[in-house]
Amino acid sequence: MQQTKISAETRNKAGVRGELSALRASGRVPAVIYGMDKKPVNVTVDEKAITAVIKADPNAVLTVQHPGGEDVVIIKAIQRHPVTDKYTHFDFQRISLTERIKVKVHVKLVGESYGAKTQGGLVEHTMREVNVSCLPTEIPHEVTVDITDLHINHSLRIKDIKLGKFELLDAPEQIVVSVTAPKEEKAETPAAGAAAAEPEVVAAKGKKEEGAEGAASAAGAKPAAGAASAAGAKPAAGTGPAADKKAEAHKK
Repeated sequence: MQQTKISAETRNKAGVRGELSALRASGRVPAVIYGMDKKPVNVTVDEKAITAVIKADPNAVLTVQHPGGEDVVIIKAIQRHPVTDKYTHFDFQRISLTERIKVKVHVKLVGESYGAKTQGGLVEHTMREVNVSCLPTEIPHEVTVDITDLHINHSLRIKDIKLGKFELLDAPEQIVVSVTAPKEEKAETPAAGAAAAEPEVVAAKGKKEEGAEGAASAAGAKPAAGAASAAGAKPAAGTGPAADKKAEAHKK
């Protein structure tokens, strides 16, 4: 692996919020260099320069040149702003080029799975990074996993990946990628008794009012003129029981 040189400037006021904000505003990112039983060094690096390095290879071996000397390091940790996503701090770990180190390496899937292409399955990429132990000069850019022959309901695990001289540190049974059967969508069924429910009957408002008015008229309306005469009027002259007796005596 090719080593990349990057220049850095020392900073004396480590951890001072106002000082750190001013540095970031000027295009510098705070960082610390530590490890190898040496004293930590607080530095700043150019934001554009370190961004270009990370885009090219996040596991790049860097030679950081600063006023106190130079250190061979890898980027061990990165902090970002929660809103702008800009780099806010770096941890640079000193390393020896002759000793193995542990790094995270991106997993890249290649090929088109038989289970997805022919059987209608879904590819689930579970592990997107794996932990690798190797020499700093032999860090792989990425781990390639061929999924062409992966059928439905089958998976590839850590133990199935062969890297030769590199050592995978993750548990052998951990699933890296699998092909699963598509989930069937169940049709929604009406709730019990909903189909048998009777439609709501709404009585005509006008008819109810008409019936009520009719009942009210029959119960409390004043009698018609003819009815009033038949109930309470006096009998006309020449009628009644007395008139009947008088007529009978006249006949005799």
